[in-house]
Amino acid sequence: MTSTTPVPAPALPRDAKQPRRGRRPRREGRDAWLLLLPALVPVALFSVYPLLQGIYLGFTDSEAGLNQVTHFTGFENYADLLDNELFWSSFRIGLIWAFSVTILQFVSALGLALLLNQPLRLRWLARILALVPWAMPPVVVAIMWRLVYNPNNGPVSGLSQLLGLGQLNLLGDFGTALPAVIVVGVWAGMPQTTIALLAGLQSVDPSLHEAAAVDGAGAWSRLFHVTLPELRPVIIAITSLNFIWNVNTFDLIYVLTNGGPGGRTMLPMLFAYNEAFRYGNFGVAAAMGNVMVVLIVGFLLLYLRSRLKGIRE
Repeated sequence: MTSTTPVPAPALPRDAKQPRRGRRPRREGRDAWLLLLPALVPVALFSVYPLLQGIYLGFTDSEAGLNQVTHFTGFENYADLLDNELFWSSFRIGLIWAFSVTILQFVSALGLALLLNQPLRLRWLARILALVPWAMPPVVVAIMWRLVYNPNNGPVSGLSQLLGLGQLNLLGDFGTALPAVIVVGVWAGMPQTTIALLAGLQSVDPSLHEAAAVDGAGAWSRLFHVTLPELRPVIIAITSLNFIWNVNTFDLIYVLTNGGPGGRTMLPMLFAYNEAFRYGNFGVAAAMGNVMVVLIVGFLLLYLRSRLKGIRE
């Protein structure tokens, strides 16, 4: 046997500089920020700066018009909002809208997702058709439903007259305007909830259902004790996002009813829009926007807390 003697590495000269260990990570971090810069600059210009500007305007008496002098007023706008009955009415209607649409979206989307998860004929076509409302712009959806609800020649009013119930003006009646727009909100927002729940259903292990069926569990029992617990992360995520989107709804209601009749569908974002661009009270509108930001941030914190709790478990 022959043994090989390791050859020692050549010694560096004394005056040679040793490479710094921290130089490469710092350089990589700088390069990463340079790569992110093209994406961060538009976000800062079109999202962060308007947000900070809006927060500042909420503490001023800013109004529309040229050469208007803006003064810092502190919490005066917020005090005025507390005494504004229209603000509280829009806030209450907005919560009714957001919770109703979010809950109905989830219930209807869950039923549709369970149906589309079955081995049916032309299931691929049904899944494509389920995405149609999602692919339509909200303005187009609102115009289409205005035609559906038209009291003169709309199909809803025509069916009502055929059944002998008389002419219906769902968007113009105080008692039916809000339920009518809630139906539109559910129809328009259901597809993304359906797709999210369908993806979650396909990730559920079939052996869990088989074991539950062997133990004598029926369809409803398997739904509540197997399917829904397995879908819990997806349900929390999609319902939280839906609630935030529904709170911020503007274009759909603006085209459908513009807040009428008599303010029965006046959502907070529409109220803030009217204050800013109809009455020129930019400070009051910005203050209301700040209140909504605080509400949404609080809801996001609750959502993140539930997500972190679920991860720890």
